[in-house]
Amino acid sequence: MAEQIRVVTLNCWGLKYVSKDRHERVAAIASALARSDYDIIALQEIWVEADYSEIRDRVVPRLPYTKLFHSGALGAGLGILTKWPIIATSMTPYSLVGEPTDAFGGDWFVGKGVGSVTIKHPVLGPVQLFVTHFCANGGESGPEYNRTYRLVNAWEFAKVTRQAAEMGRYVIAMGDFNSIPTSLPMNVVLNHAGLIDSWATSHAHIPPPSGMLSPIEGVLNYGITADSPLNSYRDSEPSGDPIVRKYQGKRLDYILFRHPSPNGSNDHLPRLTCRDSQVVFTDSIPGNSCSYSDHFGVEATLVIDTQAEGKQDDLTSLKDTSAVWFNSPSELSSNAITEMMSAFNTSYRMSQDRSRKELIIFGTSILALIGLIIGSAWVVVPWLNPVFVLLVIYLSWQATTKLYEGFIFGNWERKALQNVIEELELYKQVLASQAPHDW
Repeated sequence: MAEQIRVVTLNCWGLKYVSKDRHERVAAIASALARSDYDIIALQEIWVEADYSEIRDRVVPRLPYTKLFHSGALGAGLGILTKWPIIATSMTPYSLVGEPTDAFGGDWFVGKGVGSVTIKHPVLGPVQLFVTHFCANGGESGPEYNRTYRLVNAWEFAKVTRQAAEMGRYVIAMGDFNSIPTSLPMNVVLNHAGLIDSWATSHAHIPPPSGMLSPIEGVLNYGITADSPLNSYRDSEPSGDPIVRKYQGKRLDYILFRHPSPNGSNDHLPRLTCRDSQVVFTDSIPGNSCSYSDHFGVEATLVIDTQAEGKQDDLTSLKDTSAVWFNSPSELSSNAITEMMSAFNTSYRMSQDRSRKELIIFGTSILALIGLIIGSAWVVVPWLNPVFVLLVIYLSWQATTKLYEGFIFGNWERKALQNVIEELELYKQVLASQAPHDW
Protein backbone atom coordinates (compact mmCIF):
# COMPACT_ATOMS: atom_id res chain seq x y z
CA MET A 1 0.00 0.00 0.00
CA ALA A 2 1.39 3.42 -0.91
CA GLU A 3 0.09 6.92 -0.39
CA GLN A 4 1.57 10.29 -1.21
CA ILE A 5 1.96 13.81 0.13
CA ARG A 6 2.04 16.69 -2.35
CA VAL A 7 4.07 19.65 -1.04
CA VAL A 8 4.83 23.10 -2.44
CA THR A 9 6.89 26.04 -1.17
CA LEU A 10 6.85 29.59 -2.56
CA ASN A 11 8.48 32.87 -1.60
CA CYS A 12 5.63 35.31 -2.37
CA TRP A 13 7.69 38.53 -2.29
CA GLY A 14 4.92 40.30 -0.42
CA LEU A 15 6.62 43.42 0.96
CA LYS A 16 4.09 46.20 1.50
CA TYR A 17 4.82 49.36 -0.55
CA VAL A 18 7.99 47.75 -1.93
CA SER A 19 7.13 44.61 -3.91
CA LYS A 20 5.92 45.35 -7.42
CA ASP A 21 2.44 44.29 -8.57
CA ARG A 22 1.78 42.77 -5.15
CA HIS A 23 -2.03 42.84 -5.28
CA GLU A 24 -2.20 41.28 -8.73
CA ARG A 25 0.39 38.65 -7.90
CA VAL A 26 -1.19 37.64 -4.56
CA ALA A 27 -4.57 37.24 -6.24
CA ALA A 28 -2.97 35.08 -8.94
CA ILE A 29 -1.11 32.98 -6.33
CA ALA A 30 -4.34 32.46 -4.39
CA SER A 31 -6.18 31.41 -7.55
CA ALA A 32 -3.42 29.00 -8.62
CA LEU A 33 -3.19 27.38 -5.19
CA ALA A 34 -6.99 27.05 -5.01
CA ARG A 35 -6.91 25.02 -8.25
CA SER A 36 -3.98 22.86 -7.16
CA ASP A 37 -3.99 19.44 -5.48
CA TYR A 38 -1.29 20.16 -2.88
CA ASP A 39 -1.66 18.67 0.60
CA ILE A 40 0.82 21.07 2.23
CA ILE A 41 1.59 24.66 1.22
CA ALA A 42 4.48 26.65 2.72
CA LEU A 43 4.70 30.40 2.10
CA GLN A 44 7.47 32.91 2.77
CA GLU A 45 7.52 36.72 2.57
CA ILE A 46 3.76 36.88 3.11
CA TRP A 47 4.22 40.01 5.21
CA VAL A 48 0.76 41.56 4.84
CA GLU A 49 -1.87 39.69 6.84
CA ALA A 50 -4.59 40.65 4.36
CA ASP A 51 -2.59 38.91 1.61
CA TYR A 52 -2.34 35.77 3.71
CA SER A 53 -6.07 35.95 4.42
CA GLU A 54 -6.81 36.21 0.69
CA ILE A 55 -4.77 33.08 -0.03
CA ARG A 56 -6.17 31.24 2.98
CA ASP A 57 -9.78 32.02 2.09
CA ARG A 58 -9.31 30.65 -1.42
CA VAL A 59 -7.52 27.50 -0.30
CA VAL A 60 -9.30 26.68 2.97
CA PRO A 61 -12.07 24.57 1.35
CA ARG A 62 -9.36 22.05 0.44
CA LEU A 63 -6.78 22.76 3.17
CA PRO A 64 -8.77 23.73 6.26
CA TYR A 65 -5.86 23.86 8.74
CA THR A 66 -3.69 26.97 8.51
CA LYS A 67 -1.11 28.89 10.52
CA LEU A 68 0.40 32.34 10.01
CA PHE A 69 3.47 32.84 12.20
CA HIS A 70 3.83 36.09 14.15
CA SER A 71 7.29 37.28 15.14
CA GLY A 72 9.35 40.47 15.19
CA ALA A 73 8.22 44.01 14.53
CA LEU A 74 6.81 43.31 11.06
CA GLY A 75 5.95 39.63 11.32
CA ALA A 76 7.75 36.47 10.27
CA GLY A 77 6.29 36.39 6.76
CA LEU A 78 5.81 32.63 7.12
CA GLY A 79 2.67 30.53 6.71
CA ILE A 80 1.62 26.90 6.39
CA LEU A 81 -1.66 25.50 5.04
CA THR A 82 -2.34 21.79 5.33
CA LYS A 83 -4.93 19.10 4.68
CA TRP A 84 -4.47 17.41 8.05
CA PRO A 85 -5.29 18.65 11.58
CA ILE A 86 -2.70 20.82 13.32
CA ILE A 87 -2.10 19.60 16.87
CA ALA A 88 0.77 21.93 17.88
CA THR A 89 2.54 25.07 16.63
CA SER A 90 5.72 26.95 17.51
CA MET A 91 7.82 29.85 16.31
CA THR A 92 11.57 29.89 17.00
CA PRO A 93 13.26 33.24 16.20
CA TYR A 94 16.86 33.09 15.06
CA SER A 95 19.33 34.63 17.49
CA LEU A 96 21.07 36.67 14.76
CA VAL A 97 19.17 38.12 11.81
CA GLY A 98 21.05 41.25 10.70
CA GLU A 99 22.11 44.68 11.87
CA PRO A 100 19.70 47.40 13.03
CA THR A 101 21.35 50.01 10.78
CA ASP A 102 20.84 47.86 7.66
CA ALA A 103 17.49 49.43 6.85
CA PHE A 104 17.54 48.39 3.19
CA GLY A 105 18.35 44.76 4.03
CA GLY A 106 15.37 44.66 6.39
CA ASP A 107 16.23 41.37 8.12
CA TRP A 108 16.54 43.07 11.53
CA PHE A 109 13.03 44.50 11.40
CA VAL A 110 11.23 41.26 10.63
CA GLY A 111 10.93 38.11 12.68
CA LYS A 112 13.31 35.80 10.82
CA GLY A 113 13.08 32.34 12.30
CA VAL A 114 11.60 28.88 11.80
CA GLY A 115 7.88 28.27 12.09
CA SER A 116 6.61 24.80 12.88
CA VAL A 117 3.31 22.95 13.01
CA THR A 118 2.78 19.34 14.00
CA ILE A 119 0.04 17.60 12.01
CA LYS A 120 -1.74 14.33 12.63
CA HIS A 121 -1.27 12.27 9.48
CA PRO A 122 -3.52 9.21 9.07
CA VAL A 123 -0.59 6.94 8.09
CA LEU A 124 2.58 8.53 9.44
CA GLY A 125 1.14 9.78 12.72
CA PRO A 126 2.71 13.02 14.04
CA VAL A 127 4.56 14.86 11.27
CA GLN A 128 6.36 18.10 12.09
CA LEU A 129 6.34 20.66 9.29
CA PHE A 130 8.89 23.49 9.24
CA VAL A 131 8.98 26.67 7.17
CA THR A 132 11.82 29.18 7.21
CA HIS A 133 13.48 32.07 5.42
CA PHE A 134 17.21 32.58 6.06
CA CYS A 135 18.93 35.98 6.08
CA ALA A 136 19.66 37.30 2.61
CA ASN A 137 22.91 39.21 3.13
CA GLY A 138 26.22 37.51 2.43
CA GLY A 139 26.10 36.36 -1.18
CA GLU A 140 27.90 33.25 -2.35
CA SER A 141 31.43 34.57 -2.83
CA GLY A 142 34.07 35.75 -0.44
CA PRO A 143 35.00 34.50 3.05
CA GLU A 144 32.46 32.62 5.16
CA TYR A 145 32.26 35.37 7.79
CA ASN A 146 30.25 37.40 5.25
CA ARG A 147 27.51 34.81 5.77
CA THR A 148 27.72 34.64 9.57
CA TYR A 149 24.04 35.35 10.18
CA ARG A 150 23.00 32.78 7.59
CA LEU A 151 25.35 30.19 9.13
CA VAL A 152 23.80 30.83 12.55
CA ASN A 153 20.35 30.41 10.96
CA ALA A 154 21.44 27.09 9.42
CA TRP A 155 22.83 25.75 12.70
CA GLU A 156 19.74 26.70 14.70
CA PHE A 157 17.41 25.37 12.00
CA ALA A 158 19.30 22.06 11.88
CA LYS A 159 19.05 21.72 15.65
CA VAL A 160 15.27 22.14 15.85
CA THR A 161 14.57 19.81 12.90
CA ARG A 162 16.93 17.18 14.29
CA GLN A 163 15.24 17.44 17.67
CA ALA A 164 11.86 16.81 16.06
CA ALA A 165 13.16 13.59 14.46
CA GLU A 166 14.68 12.50 17.76
CA MET A 167 11.22 12.91 19.31
CA GLY A 168 9.97 10.23 16.92
CA ARG A 169 8.36 12.42 14.27
CA TYR A 170 8.65 12.53 10.52
CA VAL A 171 9.99 15.90 9.36
CA ILE A 172 9.14 17.94 6.26
CA ALA A 173 11.04 21.25 6.01
CA MET A 174 10.40 23.90 3.38
CA GLY A 175 11.46 27.41 2.57
CA ASP A 176 13.82 29.95 1.09
CA PHE A 177 17.25 29.13 2.53
CA ASN A 178 19.04 31.85 0.52
CA SER A 179 21.87 29.34 -0.01
CA ILE A 180 22.97 27.30 -3.02
CA PRO A 181 23.25 23.50 -2.59
CA THR A 182 27.06 23.46 -2.30
CA SER A 183 27.22 26.19 0.36
CA LEU A 184 28.29 25.62 3.95
CA PRO A 185 24.86 26.60 5.34
CA MET A 186 23.18 23.85 3.28
CA ASN A 187 25.94 21.44 4.32
CA VAL A 188 24.97 22.14 7.93
CA VAL A 189 21.22 21.86 7.27
CA LEU A 190 21.43 18.57 5.39
CA ASN A 191 24.08 16.75 7.32
CA HIS A 192 23.61 17.84 10.92
CA ALA A 193 19.84 17.47 10.72
CA GLY A 194 19.99 14.35 8.50
CA LEU A 195 17.56 15.91 6.05
CA ILE A 196 17.07 14.61 2.52
CA ASP A 197 16.83 17.07 -0.37
CA SER A 198 13.81 16.11 -2.47
CA TRP A 199 15.20 17.76 -5.61
CA ALA A 200 18.57 16.02 -5.33
CA THR A 201 17.02 12.58 -4.89
CA SER A 202 14.73 12.98 -7.89
CA HIS A 203 17.42 14.51 -10.14
CA ALA A 204 20.48 12.56 -9.04
CA HIS A 205 20.93 11.20 -12.57
CA ILE A 206 21.61 14.68 -14.02
CA PRO A 207 25.36 15.43 -14.27
CA PRO A 208 26.89 18.85 -13.61
CA PRO A 209 26.68 21.15 -16.63
CA SER A 210 29.56 20.93 -19.09
CA GLY A 211 28.78 24.12 -20.99
CA MET A 212 26.51 27.13 -21.11
CA LEU A 213 22.95 26.30 -20.08
CA SER A 214 19.77 27.80 -21.41
CA PRO A 215 17.50 29.39 -18.77
CA ILE A 216 14.96 26.60 -19.30
CA GLU A 217 17.62 23.93 -18.73
CA GLY A 218 18.66 25.70 -15.54
CA VAL A 219 15.10 25.48 -14.22
CA LEU A 220 14.24 21.98 -15.42
CA ASN A 221 17.53 20.21 -14.66
CA TYR A 222 19.10 22.18 -11.81
CA GLY A 223 16.12 23.55 -9.92
CA ILE A 224 16.83 27.27 -10.42
CA THR A 225 14.36 29.35 -8.40
CA ALA A 226 16.00 32.78 -8.15
CA ASP A 227 17.81 35.19 -10.50
CA SER A 228 16.49 33.34 -13.55
CA PRO A 229 16.25 35.25 -16.86
CA LEU A 230 12.79 33.68 -17.15
CA ASN A 231 11.58 35.74 -14.19
CA SER A 232 10.17 39.16 -15.07
CA TYR A 233 11.56 40.68 -11.85
CA ARG A 234 15.17 39.70 -12.46
CA ASP A 235 17.59 42.60 -12.83
CA SER A 236 18.01 43.23 -16.55
CA GLU A 237 21.76 43.77 -16.12
CA PRO A 238 23.91 40.61 -16.57
CA SER A 239 24.96 39.18 -13.23
CA GLY A 240 28.62 39.11 -12.26
CA ASP A 241 28.01 36.09 -10.03
CA PRO A 242 29.72 33.02 -11.57
CA ILE A 243 27.05 30.70 -10.13
CA VAL A 244 24.29 32.72 -11.83
CA ARG A 245 26.20 32.69 -15.12
CA LYS A 246 26.88 28.95 -14.96
CA TYR A 247 23.39 27.81 -13.96
CA GLN A 248 21.31 30.73 -15.27
CA GLY A 249 20.27 31.55 -11.72
CA LYS A 250 20.44 30.04 -8.25
CA ARG A 251 18.66 27.24 -6.42
CA LEU A 252 17.69 28.79 -3.09
CA ASP A 253 14.32 27.15 -2.32
CA TYR A 254 14.05 23.62 -0.95
CA ILE A 255 11.73 20.87 0.24
CA LEU A 256 13.56 18.59 2.68
CA PHE A 257 12.41 15.56 4.66
CA ARG A 258 13.55 12.77 6.95
CA HIS A 259 12.30 9.86 9.04
CA PRO A 260 12.21 9.65 12.83
CA SER A 261 15.48 8.76 14.50
CA PRO A 262 15.73 5.00 15.21
CA ASN A 263 15.07 3.98 18.78
CA GLY A 264 14.58 0.23 18.50
CA SER A 265 10.79 0.42 18.36
CA ASN A 266 10.31 2.10 14.98
CA ASP A 267 12.20 -0.33 12.74
CA HIS A 268 9.11 -0.98 10.63
CA LEU A 269 7.68 2.48 10.23
CA PRO A 270 6.50 3.47 6.75
CA ARG A 271 9.25 4.69 4.43
CA LEU A 272 9.02 8.21 3.04
CA THR A 273 10.67 8.80 -0.34
CA CYS A 274 10.56 11.48 -3.01
CA ARG A 275 9.04 10.34 -6.30
CA ASP A 276 9.22 13.64 -8.12
CA SER A 277 10.21 17.28 -7.63
CA GLN A 278 10.01 20.23 -9.98
CA VAL A 279 10.10 24.00 -10.16
CA VAL A 280 6.65 25.61 -10.42
CA PHE A 281 5.10 29.08 -10.81
CA THR A 282 7.46 29.73 -13.72
CA ASP A 283 4.82 31.17 -16.08
CA SER A 284 3.52 34.73 -16.10
CA ILE A 285 0.31 35.36 -14.20
CA PRO A 286 -2.81 35.09 -16.41
CA GLY A 287 -3.56 38.27 -18.32
CA ASN A 288 -0.28 39.91 -17.32
CA SER A 289 3.39 39.79 -18.27
CA CYS A 290 4.74 39.66 -14.70
CA SER A 291 5.82 36.56 -12.79
CA TYR A 292 4.05 35.25 -9.70
CA SER A 293 7.02 36.33 -7.54
CA ASP A 294 10.70 37.17 -7.79
CA HIS A 295 11.28 33.49 -6.87
CA PHE A 296 9.85 30.42 -8.53
CA GLY A 297 8.26 27.78 -6.32
CA VAL A 298 9.24 24.16 -5.73
CA GLU A 299 6.90 21.18 -5.45
CA ALA A 300 7.60 17.60 -4.42
CA THR A 301 5.60 14.37 -4.30
CA LEU A 302 6.57 12.32 -1.26
CA VAL A 303 5.49 8.68 -1.38
CA ILE A 304 4.61 6.67 1.73
CA ASP A 305 5.47 2.99 1.48
CA THR A 306 3.84 1.11 4.35
CA GLN A 307 5.35 -2.21 3.23
CA ALA A 308 8.96 -1.07 3.66
CA GLU A 309 11.13 -3.15 5.94
CA GLY A 310 14.24 -2.31 7.91
CA LYS A 311 15.33 0.86 9.61
CA GLN A 312 13.89 3.98 8.10
CA ASP A 313 16.89 6.27 8.56
CA ASP A 314 18.95 4.41 5.97
CA LEU A 315 21.54 7.06 5.20
CA THR A 316 22.47 5.40 1.93
CA SER A 317 19.25 6.88 0.55
CA LEU A 318 20.44 10.39 1.28
CA LYS A 319 21.69 12.07 -1.88
CA ASP A 320 23.94 14.99 -1.03
CA THR A 321 23.09 18.02 -3.12
CA SER A 322 26.69 18.91 -3.83
CA ALA A 323 27.09 15.65 -5.74
CA VAL A 324 24.48 16.93 -8.18
CA TRP A 325 26.11 20.30 -8.68
CA PHE A 326 29.86 19.70 -8.45
CA ASN A 327 30.18 15.92 -8.02
CA SER A 328 32.02 16.41 -4.74
CA PRO A 329 30.08 15.19 -1.70
CA SER A 330 30.28 17.28 1.46
CA GLU A 331 29.76 16.27 5.08
CA LEU A 332 29.46 18.06 8.40
CA SER A 333 32.98 16.92 9.14
CA SER A 334 35.54 18.26 11.57
CA ASN A 335 36.84 20.47 8.76
CA ALA A 336 33.38 21.92 8.12
CA ILE A 337 32.93 22.68 11.81
CA THR A 338 36.39 24.28 11.90
CA GLU A 339 35.38 26.46 8.95
CA MET A 340 32.22 27.54 10.75
CA MET A 341 34.10 28.30 13.96
CA SER A 342 36.68 30.31 12.02
CA ALA A 343 33.89 32.38 10.47
CA PHE A 344 32.23 32.96 13.83
CA ASN A 345 35.50 33.86 15.57
CA THR A 346 36.31 36.33 12.80
CA SER A 347 32.84 37.85 13.10
CA TYR A 348 33.28 38.07 16.87
CA ARG A 349 36.48 40.11 16.45
CA MET A 350 34.87 42.28 13.77
CA SER A 351 31.93 42.91 16.11
CA GLN A 352 34.33 44.04 18.84
CA ASP A 353 36.10 46.43 16.46
CA ARG A 354 32.80 47.79 15.14
CA SER A 355 31.48 48.36 18.67
CA ARG A 356 34.61 50.29 19.65
CA LYS A 357 34.28 52.55 16.59
CA GLU A 358 30.58 53.11 17.20
CA LEU A 359 31.14 53.99 20.87
CA ILE A 360 33.85 56.46 19.82
CA ILE A 361 31.31 58.05 17.44
CA PHE A 362 28.81 58.12 20.31
CA GLY A 363 31.27 59.94 22.58
CA THR A 364 32.25 62.36 19.82
CA SER A 365 28.57 63.13 19.12
CA ILE A 366 27.93 63.88 22.80
CA LEU A 367 30.89 66.27 22.92
CA ALA A 368 29.65 67.96 19.75
CA LEU A 369 26.17 68.32 21.27
CA ILE A 370 27.62 69.95 24.38
CA GLY A 371 29.60 72.31 22.16
CA LEU A 372 26.48 73.25 20.18
CA ILE A 373 24.50 73.92 23.35
CA ILE A 374 27.22 76.15 24.75
CA GLY A 375 27.86 77.84 21.39
CA SER A 376 24.18 78.61 20.79
CA ALA A 377 24.31 81.20 23.59
CA TRP A 378 26.58 83.37 21.44
CA VAL A 379 24.64 83.02 18.18
CA VAL A 380 23.44 86.47 17.12
CA VAL A 381 22.47 85.69 13.51
CA PRO A 382 18.79 84.52 13.52
CA TRP A 383 19.04 82.34 10.42
CA LEU A 384 21.68 80.15 12.14
CA ASN A 385 19.19 78.96 14.76
CA PRO A 386 17.43 76.45 12.43
CA VAL A 387 20.86 75.14 11.40
CA PHE A 388 21.74 74.56 15.07
CA VAL A 389 18.41 72.78 15.62
CA LEU A 390 19.00 70.45 12.66
CA LEU A 391 22.53 69.70 13.84
CA VAL A 392 21.25 68.91 17.34
CA ILE A 393 18.61 66.55 15.92
CA TYR A 394 21.17 64.80 13.70
CA LEU A 395 23.78 64.44 16.45
CA SER A 396 21.15 63.19 18.92
CA TRP A 397 20.02 60.54 16.43
CA GLN A 398 23.63 59.61 15.68
CA ALA A 399 24.54 59.30 19.34
CA THR A 400 21.46 57.22 20.21
CA THR A 401 21.93 54.89 17.23
CA LYS A 402 25.64 54.33 17.85
CA LEU A 403 25.08 53.75 21.57
CA TYR A 404 22.46 51.12 20.82
CA GLU A 405 24.40 49.39 18.06
CA GLY A 406 27.81 49.67 19.71
CA PHE A 407 26.80 48.62 23.21
CA ILE A 408 23.42 46.82 23.33
CA PHE A 409 23.38 45.16 19.90
CA GLY A 410 27.15 44.53 19.91
CA ASN A 411 27.00 42.67 23.23
CA TRP A 412 23.92 40.74 22.10
CA GLU A 413 25.61 39.75 18.82
CA ARG A 414 28.80 38.56 20.54
CA LYS A 415 26.93 36.56 23.17
CA ALA A 416 24.93 34.81 20.44
CA LEU A 417 28.14 34.05 18.53
CA GLN A 418 29.81 32.82 21.71
CA ASN A 419 26.92 30.43 22.38
CA VAL A 420 27.20 28.93 18.89
CA ILE A 421 31.00 28.68 19.10
CA GLU A 422 30.75 26.80 22.41
CA GLU A 423 28.13 24.44 20.95
CA LEU A 424 30.36 23.72 17.96
CA GLU A 425 33.34 23.05 20.22
CA LEU A 426 31.29 20.47 22.10
CA TYR A 427 30.08 18.95 18.85
CA LYS A 428 33.64 18.75 17.52
CA GLN A 429 34.68 16.89 20.67
CA VAL A 430 31.87 14.41 20.03
CA LEU A 431 33.09 13.87 16.46
CA ALA A 432 36.63 13.40 17.71
CA SER A 433 35.40 10.69 20.09
CA GLN A 434 33.73 8.98 17.08
CA ALA A 435 30.34 8.97 18.75
CA PRO A 436 28.25 11.46 16.75
CA HIS A 437 25.08 9.51 17.50
CA ASP A 438 25.34 10.54 21.13
CA TRP A 439 25.12 14.25 20.27
